Amino acid sequence: MQVEVLNISGKKTGRSVELPDEIFGAEPNDHVIYLAVKQFLAAQRQGTHKVKTRAEVQGSSKKLHRQKGTGGSRKGNLRAPIFKGGGTIFGPKPHGYDFKLNRKVKDLAKISALSYKAKENAIVVIEDINLDAPKTKTVVGALKALGIDNKKSLVILPEYNDNLYLSLRNVPGVIGALIADVNTYDVVNANVLVFTESAAKIFAEDEAEVTA
Repeated sequence: MQVEVLNISGKKTGRSVELPDEIFGAEPNDHVIYLAVKQFLAAQRQGTHKVKTRAEVQGSSKKLHRQKGTGGSRKGNLRAPIFKGGGTIFGPKPHGYDFKLNRKVKDLAKISALSYKAKENAIVVIEDINLDAPKTKTVVGALKALGIDNKKSLVILPEYNDNLYLSLRNVPGVIGALIADVNTYDVVNANVLVFTESAAKIFAEDEAEVTA
């Protein structure tokens, strides 16, 4: 898949990057995408829900009355679940919601998500942006020139760039991520993927190493 490299003014630079078909032209698998997104969202849940049991609520531990001979039902103490202010039985306890997903499944999900973006022509490659200081205005201007300023964008960088990251962070609907940290949910959640030229070339280099 050949993608032309654009500058921050939205114009062609005359260069292009070859994105491997093994990643961007694969047949998408919807089910593994579902599993990867489900795992990501489940891992975000704090799972801190908690209720008090009869051992944790306040109240006397004295038995209310003798077991037999009263004509009434048997009762323990005031902390029993049948009384107001008593403990809760079978209530929620803190636990995690994350579950394991095999590495091959996660990789296939990411490839499937990237392939969908390629089919939708939702991939843009821009030349590397070098900023001397955080400059949100520059980033906003570049997104506007590319015609994606009103879309949720995932900007993929080859390595951490403090000035560029801080500039991206201030733009609503735009997320900056390292190529090594991109996950399936981020790809699916974005309307457009914006690769810097260096980040896009990493895919071609990795593919060349595999096929060599």
